[in-house]
Amino acid sequence: MSYEWKFKPRPYTDEEAKKLLAPVVDAETTDWHYNTHHKGYVTALNNIEKGLETADRAAANGNYSQVGELKRRLTWNHAGTVLHDVYWEVMGGDGNPSKGPEVKAAIEKEFGTFDAWKADFKAAAVSAKLSGWGVLVYDQLYSGRLLNVLVDEHHYGAIWGGIPLIPVDVFEHAYYHKDGPKRAVYIDNFIANLHWGRINDRYRKYAR
Repeated sequence: MSYEWKFKPRPYTDEEAKKLLAPVVDAETTDWHYNTHHKGYVTALNNIEKGLETADRAAANGNYSQVGELKRRLTWNHAGTVLHDVYWEVMGGDGNPSKGPEVKAAIEKEFGTFDAWKADFKAAAVSAKLSGWGVLVYDQLYSGRLLNVLVDEHHYGAIWGGIPLIPVDVFEHAYYHKDGPKRAVYIDNFIANLHWGRINDRYRKYAR
């Protein structure tokens, strides 16, 4: 029996999302990005699980095989699902980092000032390819540091053991409907809409 991946609910209803996220994304994008696009990654994961049940492992090779392609798409869809789960979770606040005192202190310890972190985070996100992410991660496995990483697609540039705390989706579909090519404006609005209470809870959950 294959594993069943679950589509995670957001910490607000669809109707609440239209108002809470309005400074970042318009109502239509808020709807289809979550209910169609994000949900599609979870659907794909479950279809991949079913395919892996019957895939011929003996036919695996370094060029093309069914099991190889299924494994490859599993990691892509899994990363997309995780990043979107956290993306929705950290939005919908007033952007006041003082409401996340522990993670704010950790950011200031690592980057010197909150503004220095924000500048570095924005630079990473702006620099990602047209399909990518900027992500504040907690390097749980190796250094115990907070790092801003640039991720192309969903996983190129991700680090092993890096727990995503703040991921901003910079695929064009995330912001073009509202901001057009103004990716930097979208990122500024995203940061100003962060819910630092939930970010702080996530940091406390995973920090040593």
